[in-house]
Amino acid sequence: MILSVEQIHGYYGKSHILQGVSLNVAEGEVVTLLGRNGAGKTTTLKSIVGVLRPAQGKVLFQGDNLAGLASYKIAARGVCLVPEHRGIFKLLTVEENLTMAARRESAWQLQDIYRIFPRLEERRKNGGGQLSGGEQQMLAIGRALMTHPKVLMLDEPVEGLAPVIVDEIVAQLKQIKATGMSIILVEQNLEVCTQLADRHYILEQGSVVYSASNAGFLADDNAKDRYLGVNLAA
Repeated sequence: MILSVEQIHGYYGKSHILQGVSLNVAEGEVVTLLGRNGAGKTTTLKSIVGVLRPAQGKVLFQGDNLAGLASYKIAARGVCLVPEHRGIFKLLTVEENLTMAARRESAWQLQDIYRIFPRLEERRKNGGGQLSGGEQQMLAIGRALMTHPKVLMLDEPVEGLAPVIVDEIVAQLKQIKATGMSIILVEQNLEVCTQLADRHYILEQGSVVYSASNAGFLADDNAKDRYLGVNLAA
């Protein structure tokens, strides 16, 4: 396993948000974290990258415990989070946003990003604030890739985007997956999740209550209804 989260607990003030979350991600695997709003999905991602330091438990990355390290040190190891708000610099151009994050040793250089995200090449001289929501998401993912990640974590990458843009981003994520990138995906759109993921975890009230392969999850209408209140066949 490239990443193993073992019984992490997390608090916001006195609120006990994560109550012993455990999950694993193998090399080249795409894993989703599913659950209703407030289940602890984003908090889990923030705990892995050190934005929120776990009060208990371990975050093992390539065998080393990252729990308690500063977030910039975790990022330097190769664990990268693309947050829900994307965090692009709106006054910088697309190309400036990308190159400011570039690391010489990264397998992902500017032309690689432009190959997967041709819209970014078309708009490379535009300011980040001039991009559509979908283009901003592509820029956030592209910038993350240039930091030389070994695990890429995406928080709601297609939220609020038009279906045609969702399809485009899914196709791009499939290309990224095909390179062997390990990905953790938090996403409400179950169709997107089942197109991309090898395995799924469902969180409820800060704990993992269900895990299954993609095929197992697709066949388990009871789990989808019980934990998520949806049915993909509906």
